Amino acid sequence: MSNEDEFFDAVTGLDSDESYEGVSEASFKDALVFDGSQKNNGSVPQENGIKKYRTSLPAPMFSRNNVSVWSILKKCIGLELSKITMPIVFNEPLSFLQRITEYMEHTYLIHRACSLSDPLERMQAVAAFAVSAVASQWDRTGKPFNPLLGETYELIREDQGFRLVSEQVSHHPPVSAFHAESLGGDFVFHGSIYPKLKFWGKSVEAEPKGTITLQLLKYNEAYTWSNPNCCVHNIILGKLWIEQYGTVEIVNHSTGDKCVLNFKPCGIFGKELHRVEGYIQDKSKKKLCVVYGKWTECIWSVDVQAYEAHKKAEKKGDNKKHKNEESERADDDADDMPEVQETVSVVPGSTLLWRIDSRPPHSATMYNFTNFTMSLNELDPRMEAILAPTDCRFRPDIRAMENGNMDKASEEKERLEEKQRAARKERNRNDEEWCTRWFQMGTNPSTGSQDWIYSGGYFNRNYQDLPDIY
Repeated sequence: MSNEDEFFDAVTGLDSDESYEGVSEASFKDALVFDGSQKNNGSVPQENGIKKYRTSLPAPMFSRNNVSVWSILKKCIGLELSKITMPIVFNEPLSFLQRITEYMEHTYLIHRACSLSDPLERMQAVAAFAVSAVASQWDRTGKPFNPLLGETYELIREDQGFRLVSEQVSHHPPVSAFHAESLGGDFVFHGSIYPKLKFWGKSVEAEPKGTITLQLLKYNEAYTWSNPNCCVHNIILGKLWIEQYGTVEIVNHSTGDKCVLNFKPCGIFGKELHRVEGYIQDKSKKKLCVVYGKWTECIWSVDVQAYEAHKKAEKKGDNKKHKNEESERADDDADDMPEVQETVSVVPGSTLLWRIDSRPPHSATMYNFTNFTMSLNELDPRMEAILAPTDCRFRPDIRAMENGNMDKASEEKERLEEKQRAARKERNRNDEEWCTRWFQMGTNPSTGSQDWIYSGGYFNRNYQDLPDIY
């Protein structure tokens, strides 16, 4: 089998360094299917007229303790990680399209930004949303399923005031495009992502290539940013743990304001683990305020001078504490996770911008999912009748894994991979190009970059001629 014919559902992403950046245009042309007359047909639980979503999975996760990653990786030293097929036990029962939908868990922060007249306060709310969008990755060491080419996902949340559609628009390199919009016409949130992953011996680093755009339509503002890098430690041995690090720049293309956020690596004493620190500046680069906290806990904002005075006093205390400490770290077989202090030292006069919601008590046995995540693969009879046949809720391998049937999940995953290989060979024989259905290549008006633009029409529910990918 040639490399062109191979299909890898791998722990990593790409063979290409080609850059894709996110774009999509606002489109409110589609007809909204879920109107008031459809809120309750007797098959969907309701509470005070609002749909209730499930809060657990049908079955708990399988133990990964009996599977050795090293037995797989030791045969692949020197090879690109994108060519390594991982056992399904290391997956979680979600497609990557559903994983990026988790950006929307704290949509109320976008609604807050839409309601604020002060551009500085709007930037604070957008910064809080950008941090909250990656908070669900905390302790999430399972790998989402790679979407099949042409796979889609939709989510309508009337309680949170948005709808979203996404599509796997490319397989080599794998690119996932998404478009979300307010049900009230207040915002559009869109982008395209492809994760570039690297294997460093004891860890896997994910670089989420792609630019995210948030448009606040009332103010004619567009904000863009890219997510921080994510690293999963102790892939070979020890307890898996996650850190996110790197600089995230949120740019308001209308005002020239910028928020620069530093997601800090854990550091030698582990004190910086999960910490985020940065500032908002105007177009003349004058610092307007400081933003700080932890992406796993909360984000605050405070006056620049108050923060600098607080940090100066804090640094004096740290110097005394570590005066006689030596940084002697042995190169152990595992990178021990630093002890996490779950509180943030709040500077007097700070304003709380965001605080994470508590996870359900059974989250640890269900892939460390949040309440929002628990509902993403839920399939009720009403949805089944109207969803596109390419929606990943219909993927039999993910459904089997969610139900606890790992053998069937593995068999179905192998079948779907072979079906995709055969479809690609058939297209090659017939000199046919793959055509995306809901996104087209175009220009992001905010950045001028080429990327995938939502072409509209998905919610008209015209799903003829969609590919049979399952």
